[in-house]
Amino acid sequence: MAGAQCCENPPVLTSAFGEGSVVESLGGLKAYTVGSPSRNAAVVLVSDIFGYEAPNLRKLADKVAAAGFSVVVPDFFYGDPYVPNPEKPLPAWLEDHGTDKGFEDAKSVIEYLKSKGIPLIGAAGFCWGGKVVTELAKTADYVNAVVMLHPSFVKLDDINEIKCPTSILAAEHDMITPQEVIKQFEEILSTRPEVESFVKIFPGVAHGWTVRYDTDDDAAVKNAGEAHKDLLDWFEKYLK
Repeated sequence: MAGAQCCENPPVLTSAFGEGSVVESLGGLKAYTVGSPSRNAAVVLVSDIFGYEAPNLRKLADKVAAAGFSVVVPDFFYGDPYVPNPEKPLPAWLEDHGTDKGFEDAKSVIEYLKSKGIPLIGAAGFCWGGKVVTELAKTADYVNAVVMLHPSFVKLDDINEIKCPTSILAAEHDMITPQEVIKQFEEILSTRPEVESFVKIFPGVAHGWTVRYDTDDDAAVKNAGEAHKDLLDWFEKYLK
C-alpha cells in the first residue's frame, strides 16, 4: 500500500545534527536555521513525515545555505514526528498532523521572514511537505518559487491553481504519486505558459530518495545529489 512506501527507511532523528542552530520560536515554530538572516532570499524546507531532525534533511539545509540562502527547517509536528508504531499507524498520525495545519504554520513562518526584511522566499516540500508548498504556490502572497520532491496528497486541481514558478522532482517508482500522475501534472503546467515550470522523473529511484537515502550507498547519494542540484538551480534562478 502507498502508506507503507511512505514509511520506508525511517531516519534516525537527532536534534544535534547540522552546521546551523535550533531556535525555539520562529514564526511560532521551533526551527533549525542555517545561513545569515541578513540575506535577501530565504528557503523554507518543509519536511516529510519524519520531521525536521532528519540528518539528511539538515545536510541539505546546510548545502542550500552554502549556496547563499538563509534556510529555515520548521518543526511542523511540534515534537511529534511520525515514528512507525503498530498501535498508531500512519493514517491515525495524519489525523493529528494535517497538511492544512502545515500550510497555516508555513504562512506564519514566511510572514516572520518577510517582517525581518527578507524579500524573496522559496519553499521546498518533501512528501507531506509537497502538499504544503503546493498550497503556498496557489497565491502570489507567500513564495516566489517552490520545489516539490516526491510529493504526496497533491491533486490535479491543485496544479491548476498554482501561481508561482514550480519544479516537480519525482521518482520513477512511487506508489503514492505515480509517474503517470506526475505526467498529468506536467501536461497541465504545459498549458499554462504564465507559470514557469520544470518537471523531472528520476529513473530507478523510489519515493523518499532525496532525503531518506543511505549515505553509504554511492548510487543513492549520487541520485539524491542530482535532485539537490536541481532544487538549487531552481532557487538560484528565481530567488537571485
